[in-house]
Amino acid sequence: MKFIDTLKNVWKIEELRNRILLTLGMLLVYRFGAQVVLPGIDADMLAQFAGKFNAGGIGGLLNAFTGGAFANASVFALGIMPYISASIVVQLMQIAVPYLQKLQKEGESGRKKINQITRWLTIGICLVQAPSYLAGLPAMGVPAEAFIMGQSLMFYVSSVIILVTGTIFAMWLGEKITDKGIGNGISILIMVGIIARLPQSFAQEFVSRVIESNGGLIMILIELVIWFIIILLSIMLVMAVRKIPVQYARRTASGGYEKNIFGARQFIPLKLNASGVMPIIFAQAIMFVPSAVASLSESDFAQGIQATFSDIFGLWYNLVFAILIIIFTYFYTAITVPTNKMADDLKRSGGFIPGIKPGSQTAEYLDRIMSQITLPGSVFLALIAIAPAFAVKLLGIQQGWALFYGGTSLLIMVGVAIDTMQQVNSYLLNRHYDGLMKSGKNRKAVA
Repeated sequence: MKFIDTLKNVWKIEELRNRILLTLGMLLVYRFGAQVVLPGIDADMLAQFAGKFNAGGIGGLLNAFTGGAFANASVFALGIMPYISASIVVQLMQIAVPYLQKLQKEGESGRKKINQITRWLTIGICLVQAPSYLAGLPAMGVPAEAFIMGQSLMFYVSSVIILVTGTIFAMWLGEKITDKGIGNGISILIMVGIIARLPQSFAQEFVSRVIESNGGLIMILIELVIWFIIILLSIMLVMAVRKIPVQYARRTASGGYEKNIFGARQFIPLKLNASGVMPIIFAQAIMFVPSAVASLSESDFAQGIQATFSDIFGLWYNLVFAILIIIFTYFYTAITVPTNKMADDLKRSGGFIPGIKPGSQTAEYLDRIMSQITLPGSVFLALIAIAPAFAVKLLGIQQGWALFYGGTSLLIMVGVAIDTMQQVNSYLLNRHYDGLMKSGKNRKAVA
């Protein structure tokens, strides 16, 4: 009842209600576009092709991020991932390119220019990925008869234009959700695409266990319990922080400082997993390379490499995958958590960490703490990333359903769900309502 009352409070706030409705409308458009097949391809003949990607594998992984659009050869087949790739490239370039560093310091105007650069880079990536996707359809199992007008130049040109436009339109939807909806537009689009595959994957697992008597209903219950435990562990990983106490000297009316013992005490929250899901994304991008390179050779050794790195549930694939995740976690944390800047900002604001001198010693202390908490965070992240392999090998779970037991899919769903709840919660608290985790009763404004 408390949760229902909270939902009623959400609906009472007109601005929040309109933002939620707008977001739902944008998501409906995105899901509709994922079902619209490219002109010139027979939609009926894609059914068998799409079924291949429900079983897992690299194709299933790509299909999961696009919500089935990849296997449907739809206008949104590339999804929002080119924009994600462009954002990562631009973010990394900000470390080395002085022009981008200058834009980063210019505030809102600089941010707009960086966004414009990201959009143009997205178009460039799409122009590379779209022809590659179309050329790879026959190799991935689409029969020649599915191409109604053949694979002519006109088909390629028109399809490339449509795929690029589809990605740009998806990017626009994400930005509108961020500006006019409930926020985190790009992340919500990815999450919705992932969740769209969940009912079908679970239905296939249910049929395998119950209908085909492969473990029965008890195995379904065990799997669900394990799944909820992994979700709870993922929530802990996303929300875990190490609080560093900070002392601020209190200013007097004349602008001077009182004694530090009378100052306000706060905390610097250092996240256990400051890099989010980026290390998994980086590692997955690297894991595609050996298989792609090995496919160029017909030697037995190359074929063995290709077979090893094409099996995303295999031992060697997941071992290398886990090591890369730990390495990239340290790398991405180092470039996204500026301990030197944090120390300088702390010093300028009159704050200090008790027992640590302001300046370089504070930066070294924060860097040491980040290194200490990044190790368990990276190992925990790697274990969650390879959890689908354990689900397949140890529990015999269907590969499509196993993808939801960890990896990028689960972490994105958990992270975006938490961020969205915090966005809605802030609206409720600002309108004097208890948040989603509270009782849901109206609170009187304090005069």
